[in-house]
Amino acid sequence: MVKALKEYLGRFIELTDEEFNQLANIAEVRTFDKKMKLVDQGDQEQYFNFILKGLARKFFYKGEEEIITQLAKEGELISSSVSFLSGEKSLYVVETIEPTTFLSFSRDSIEKLYAADKKWQRLGRLIITDLFLQKENWDLERILYSTQERFVRFLSNNSILFQRVPQKYLASYLNIQPETFSRLKHLL
Repeated sequence: MVKALKEYLGRFIELTDEEFNQLANIAEVRTFDKKMKLVDQGDQEQYFNFILKGLARKFFYKGEEEIITQLAKEGELISSSVSFLSGEKSLYVVETIEPTTFLSFSRDSIEKLYAADKKWQRLGRLIITDLFLQKENWDLERILYSTQERFVRFLSNNSILFQRVPQKYLASYLNIQPETFSRLKHLL
């Protein structure tokens, strides 16, 4: 279970077993059924969540329409980041797509780690930087590439999600009309 977290963190920094255990000890294992909200619009995000098993999405409402801004699977992080980092109320909803187990880190526990050692501050900076770069790259893809190019690029990099995520969620995430998504899917 913690092996996945160790692999994820290993992308950023080398941790001793003692340091990793220090981190693992502050994690809360939380399990949610399908379509359960971790945070709702108007709530304050209390956790940074690492997915051990399952899928989740982050979205906001534009009128009645759900606009999905993130799909996350095993080995990835998801939270209402702005709310978590700023302490403000969330504009996003974070919800499971299937039964999902998280390793969750509270703001207080992360702040205590930061105060204990600069290595934790560095790790936090590296993770936040990585998340920022992922978001910037995704924003750029949505602008630079045509609907069909976005669809093909996403499919080639995330084929497993096409079997696990409802089509309407994928269409929203890719900023493609559901009818267009269906047409593109049939081209495969």
